[in-house]
Amino acid sequence: MLGLRLPANPAVRRTVRLTYGFQFFFGLLLWVPIFYQYQKLVGLSDGEIFGIQSIYYIMFCLLEIPTGMIADRFDYRTSLAAGAGVLVAANLVPVFLGSYTGFLVHFVLIALARSLVSGAQSAYLYEYVHASGSGEHYLRVEGVGRAFSLVGKIVYWPVIGLLMTWNLPSPYWLTAINAAVALVFALRLPAIPGGRLVKDKTASLLAGVGGALSALRSSRWLMLLMVQGIAMFTLVRICQVNLFQPILESKSLSVNWYGAVLAAMTVFEALGAARPHRLRRAIGPVGSVFTLTIVMALCLGVVVFVGSLPTVLVLCVFAVATGISFPVQKQLLNDSIPDSRYRATLLSMESIVDRAVCAVVAVALGAYLAAGQLNEFLVLSAVVTCVVMGLLAVLLLTVRKHRSDRRRPVERETVPA
Repeated sequence: MLGLRLPANPAVRRTVRLTYGFQFFFGLLLWVPIFYQYQKLVGLSDGEIFGIQSIYYIMFCLLEIPTGMIADRFDYRTSLAAGAGVLVAANLVPVFLGSYTGFLVHFVLIALARSLVSGAQSAYLYEYVHASGSGEHYLRVEGVGRAFSLVGKIVYWPVIGLLMTWNLPSPYWLTAINAAVALVFALRLPAIPGGRLVKDKTASLLAGVGGALSALRSSRWLMLLMVQGIAMFTLVRICQVNLFQPILESKSLSVNWYGAVLAAMTVFEALGAARPHRLRRAIGPVGSVFTLTIVMALCLGVVVFVGSLPTVLVLCVFAVATGISFPVQKQLLNDSIPDSRYRATLLSMESIVDRAVCAVVAVALGAYLAAGQLNEFLVLSAVVTCVVMGLLAVLLLTVRKHRSDRRRPVERETVPA
């Protein structure tokens, strides 16, 4: 259905299926469509809600490098299992403590869980398939894995509003159960073939940041790719989590429809994620991420000028762009990392900047919403993104030309006289 062709190697097929299971259950955060309304129901103000979101992004920034270093120096699988275990605890907090403090603790633990998983998940899959001789399958496997992680949301999100009316904390109970299942999948993941054993893990851990920063400084191309990913990630995160409910509220849609709309978006995101290679082949990976980021920015701007039904359609276009862009960006970054010893740490560094920008944007969004200026925020976001991407395109072309010029003399020297 999703265009999946698993690698021929039975061990790789089993591992890929286990990673699909982990992604499916770990990403099944059933409270996403209603958490804004839920927090309002328990008495939180807009300022408190978006203040917690900003703290969440800041905590993610603080935790990303340490957790990425731990994953690199110890074991990706241990990091994935720890992330799932923390996610179980995180989703039980609002059930027993439905207050500002409870939701603050909840999101801090969510930040820890996701930081433990963010770099390690992609690093584990990339390293495993390449170590097993199936590296050519990575893009498809990454894309289909993301698509499968969205399938459960398509099923559950349309009814999550009804579940909340039946039992208010039920979305959090169910999410905790999903996280527990993800933990089981993480514990069954096999070791990476030929994986090296780090004897002095403490010393290696302390040297990890320096090595990662050195690798990053050696590649301006990688730095620019990370910046390109920041714009894409910020648009996706702010739209799907922070802006989604205020946008639908501004279009006078009932909260009972929120889950259905988000499920519809998820269907289109899954379709895009399952076939990212088509656009990549047509215009290349860098061009794909650049083009899709511009499309997403324009979608946010268009929402301002249309009614409720067209808004849903525009959000679905946004979702297709999201689905295609994430697997392409992940492979682009993984392929550009000059030293695989620091893979999870470098991927975590990108996530830090992603969340740092999101933290600033979340604070600004709270201020705009408090002033009743949602439309102005949407238009400003679209304009700023397009300007930044235009400048970035110039830099990417310049660095690419410089890299090509540096390689040509080396290539000529290898030609026999």
